[in-house]
Amino acid sequence: FAAESHVDRSIVGPEAFVRTNVLGTHCLLEAARKLWCADGTWLDGVRFHHVSTDEVYGSLTPEDPAFTETTAYAPNSPYSASKAGADHLVRAYHHTYGMPVTTSNCSNNYGPFQFPEKLIPLMIINALSGKALPVYGDGSNIRDWLFVGDHCRAIDLVIRQGAVGRVYNIGGNEEHNNLDIVNRVCDLVDEVVSDAGDDFKQRFPNARAVNGQSSRSLIEFVKDRPGHDWRYAIDPERAETELGFRPKYDFESGLRATIEWMIGNETWWRSILDDTYKDWIRKQYDER
Repeated sequence: FAAESHVDRSIVGPEAFVRTNVLGTHCLLEAARKLWCADGTWLDGVRFHHVSTDEVYGSLTPEDPAFTETTAYAPNSPYSASKAGADHLVRAYHHTYGMPVTTSNCSNNYGPFQFPEKLIPLMIINALSGKALPVYGDGSNIRDWLFVGDHCRAIDLVIRQGAVGRVYNIGGNEEHNNLDIVNRVCDLVDEVVSDAGDDFKQRFPNARAVNGQSSRSLIEFVKDRPGHDWRYAIDPERAETELGFRPKYDFESGLRATIEWMIGNETWWRSILDDTYKDWIRKQYDER
């Protein structure tokens, strides 16, 4: 799990991604090898599981089939390139040293505790605060979305039941473009705010729904980021057939649960909205 994972940050500062995702993974692999294979024989019952991303496979057109575990790597950002490098190191340690490894490549996660620089928590917080909702380009970029609880269940299945040396693609079967995501966030936030009591509305007095307006009016289209991949999609057949994995959350229920969590944990996300974070948001969006 230990990785730099925000594409925008990798474009501004790629060195941190190489250091953490490539060299960091190498450090973990070496530590595991020294601990688990001190005398040349691997300990029983150990497993090195590496959490990766669908972005290592590159970008898809509307007609392209979804990524499978045999799709050729074609990373297009410093982030995805650093994760691809980590994937190759894990594979190499399995084939060279016999390390018992598994790898999972997942689609876009969302849910509780996600840092507010990512799309969904950023849109929720800004909608509750009556702030602009920045959308790259025309919002047509498509991602497959996976609720974090489902992702964790899938990882547990891979670690317990997955074949050593095997890669498993974990997806949510929920492809949506970014503008659709933001519209859904707006509508659900408005629904929650409209149904809430006066105490709740006093906490979020700038939310559009407090005054009977739509949060969609806050949407602003901003200059697209460099090298923005157009579409990602995961074919989860291997995880479904070999491990019996099925997401429990569809996007609607997962998004609603996320919004409710964000509202119920206001202290958590407000505590991390410091000046460094604000400077990052301003740099990313106001200057585009």
